[in-house]
Amino acid sequence: MIEKRYTLHTLNALVREAIEAELPDEYWVEAELSECRESRGHCYMELVEKDELSNTPIAKASAKCWKQTWAMVQPYFMRTTGQPLKAGMKVLLKVYPQFHEAYGFSWIVTDIDPTFTLGDMAQRRQQIIQKLKEEGVFDLQRELVIPKFCQRIAVVSAETAAGYGDFCRQLQENDYGLVFYPTLFSAIMQGEQVEQSVISALNRINERADEFDVVVIIRGGGSTSDMSGFDTLPLAENVANFPLPIITGIGHDRDECVLDMVSNTRVKTPTAAAAFLIAHLADTLQHVIDIQQRIGFMLSMFKTNFEHQLDQRYERIRYALQQRMTREHHHLEMVGQRTELLDPALLLKRGYSITLHNGKAIRDPQLLSEGAEIETRVEKGTIKSIVTWKQ
Repeated sequence: MIEKRYTLHTLNALVREAIEAELPDEYWVEAELSECRESRGHCYMELVEKDELSNTPIAKASAKCWKQTWAMVQPYFMRTTGQPLKAGMKVLLKVYPQFHEAYGFSWIVTDIDPTFTLGDMAQRRQQIIQKLKEEGVFDLQRELVIPKFCQRIAVVSAETAAGYGDFCRQLQENDYGLVFYPTLFSAIMQGEQVEQSVISALNRINERADEFDVVVIIRGGGSTSDMSGFDTLPLAENVANFPLPIITGIGHDRDECVLDMVSNTRVKTPTAAAAFLIAHLADTLQHVIDIQQRIGFMLSMFKTNFEHQLDQRYERIRYALQQRMTREHHHLEMVGQRTELLDPALLLKRGYSITLHNGKAIRDPQLLSEGAEIETRVEKGTIKSIVTWKQ
């Protein structure tokens, strides 16, 4: 007896009818996206469930979100989570089953709950943070000090990003006339290549680390929704262990990403990063001006004190000289008086005489030979004599 035969189309139609009859409702399903792509306004997904211990897939299915539904759920998901649906993301989808005779089975998505994904993202972020803390690197960047004269800046950014242009322009046109030297290390700042591209840029900077004072990672001018590339463990480890202070300004208003948490300083936007650097250097300039003023004041005070001390010493020296000159003048007067008293003319006036031989006073007559001529001076003149000796 020959069993009843079915064409494939007929059998598939029976499957479709059975599914429609047995699963007529919509269901909320938790799954991980292994693939997610858009085509002609529709979104095509591949769902997977993995074993928690081995991470081995234990269930797979295709899912589709038709254009009309996708146009509503996709913007809401991005606004809520800050990033688009993509592979590796855990999602909570509202679906109903659909089996088509020609295309097979798939789940049709009618709604997506972004809060479920937010929870999973937060959980993964906490796991990364915990790992960094266990490694002892979570706070390393904050131990670094941004140099006072911070002018040599390594910039990690997309070269054509508007935010990079704004950053450089603001540095150049600052109100203080301060000079900065930014050097671009180009990187992809959006999409799945963010992690490796930024790490590559940091590696290039590290090879020239002595040429820079600080690193600035900025992102702007494009979509601000996809931030997942900045929430990865490898990138966070690179930033946390980097030898130079890192400033992040990656342009988002939601909660801090892991990159923000491990950087030295976090600002919101590229222009905010420029403003921070300008203010930092302006503070240094003001500090230098204050020191100059204090030094000038101290020199002025020192000069005043020094001049006062010189005046005092001059007065003391002048007084001492006057006293010395008075004493010496008195001494000279006394010497003069004594000299006058010893003047031979005065002695002659008193009746004394002086006997000379060859112009020298005679003190011992025995030294004179007979016949020597001598002269005797008295008040009124001179008497000349010849020495004779009586026998």
